[in-house]
Amino acid sequence: MILPKVRDPRLVTIRRGGTLTDPDHHLLAVWAAACAEHVLHLFETAQPHDPRPRDAIEAARAWVRGEVPMMQARASGGHAMGAARDLRGAARHAAYAAGQAGAVAHVAAHDLGAAAYAIKAARASVPKEQSELTGRRERQWQWDQLPEAIRGLVLDDQRRRDDICWGVFTS
Repeated sequence: MILPKVRDPRLVTIRRGGTLTDPDHHLLAVWAAACAEHVLHLFETAQPHDPRPRDAIEAARAWVRGEVPMMQARASGGHAMGAARDLRGAARHAAYAAGQAGAVAHVAAHDLGAAAYAIKAARASVPKEQSELTGRRERQWQWDQLPEAIRGLVLDDQRRRDDICWGVFTS
């Protein structure tokens, strides 16, 4: 569960009654796609012939460019999550990260899902004694990718939703 019961209006588009602009929504989608792509190799190593997670990441970017409608990006995200179902560990989390990235077109707050699952994938890819450090490094990499225009929003949202995102943003 990565979405709160009460949505932050800063992560709801203006046309739906929130304050999120389309340019910032697009930045969130691009950042989520980058987070998911950074760990995608963990899925592709386990499932080299399954394109669904990569397709979801590409659909998120295509939505930003105006090449596909929101529903297509969202559906691609769902297919990526389907690719995760029979897997465990890093590969599963990487596929979920891609699925969350695809869903950002529909609900901007899925950006943290992509980031959180990417951190979980990174942690799961190493021995337990290296997990915490690897997670911190992945989180730092994600922070380094944040565009300045959405940095404050994302970091504040990470603090607010850390408890429902498995504590990956503070540990």
